[in-house]
Amino acid sequence: MNIRAHREPLTTFNTISLTDIIFLLLVFFLLSSTFVLQPGIKIQLPATTTRPDISSEKSIVISLTKEGAVYLNDNLVNRIELGAQLRQKVIDVGNPIIVLRADRSVLLEGLIDIMDIAKTAGADRFVIATAPKE
Repeated sequence: MNIRAHREPLTTFNTISLTDIIFLLLVFFLLSSTFVLQPGIKIQLPATTTRPDISSEKSIVISLTKEGAVYLNDNLVNRIELGAQLRQKVIDVGNPIIVLRADRSVLLEGLIDIMDIAKTAGADRFVIATAPKE
């Protein structure tokens, strides 16, 4: 009994399986990159069990890093220039909520200084940003 294959063996590389793997890797990296919470300023927020509800679009974020750098809406500013720039933003937005994002290692005195500058600039509503407890 003589059994022969009717087809010739494949001698070319099949790229469809490689395309599937690349597509799956692309989907994985796209989905995992959306979980980045703080893409710009690296701050370790204090942890709490409750989070403040900031549903207003009229908010200004002031960030204070552990090195003492101050950011106004992701832009690095001096403490001297902070009052003038914040005053302009308060006038532009009109009665905004000031979101204070301070690193957990920052002393309370530094945060109070920033709040004082914001109050003299015309802001009167404040929220301190926190991270959820794990």
